[in-house]
Amino acid sequence: MANASEIDEALGLRFRVFCEERGAHAGRPASGIEEDAYDRDCDHLIVVDHGRAGRPVVGTYRLLREEIADRIGGFYSAGEYDLAPLAALGRGRGNAPQLLELGRSCVDAEYRTNATITLLWRAIALYLQRHRVGFMFGCVSFAGTDPTAIRDELAYLHRFHLAPLELRVRALPRHHVEMAGGPDIGDLSGRRLPPLVKAYLRVGAKVGDGAFVDRAFNTVDVFMVMPVERIVGRYGRRFGLVA
Repeated sequence: MANASEIDEALGLRFRVFCEERGAHAGRPASGIEEDAYDRDCDHLIVVDHGRAGRPVVGTYRLLREEIADRIGGFYSAGEYDLAPLAALGRGRGNAPQLLELGRSCVDAEYRTNATITLLWRAIALYLQRHRVGFMFGCVSFAGTDPTAIRDELAYLHRFHLAPLELRVRALPRHHVEMAGGPDIGDLSGRRLPPLVKAYLRVGAKVGDGAFVDRAFNTVDVFMVMPVERIVGRYGRRFGLVA
């Protein structure tokens, strides 16, 4: 886990990736960081290059556990989606498995390799064990704010990877963008999906109902939920979840 100075460096990495590289209108340009009200209460996973001067932070993930979300007023993604189906699972009470929100995933352009992603996922796997997580969830992003530009990809996700009713969160009415598409949908192969979306699908992720246009981050967001028990069953050894 990151210490205070490493978290500050991770926030700087987020500013460079989200704001300078991808055109987000977020963060504090004067200080060169991307930060919101959740960051100081969340845990932050980081990848550090120990072989480079200054040991720079080159990858990061933000993690918000249910027990912390309950204390600070809820999850970040509740601003985009109605999380009632997940809350109804009754997780995070006593010794029961809890929910975990993943967010703000980014990697420095020079380090966008399988090795860096593997390090982040290995850390997530250990975190799941330590905190008895039952379900992971969060929003994944498509570049740009025009849903029609990714209509085939949204239709593919809705048709083949829609979450079952008991897990199917829905975009809030003021944000909701239909994903199902119409008769003019073309490519339903999913081949043009962002790498992170493909990675989540490989570990059993399912999508919520409706996309969300996030103009502050210059993205179209889709909600994804991942039952940890399926990850353990299918990819446990790969990510170090079982011996």
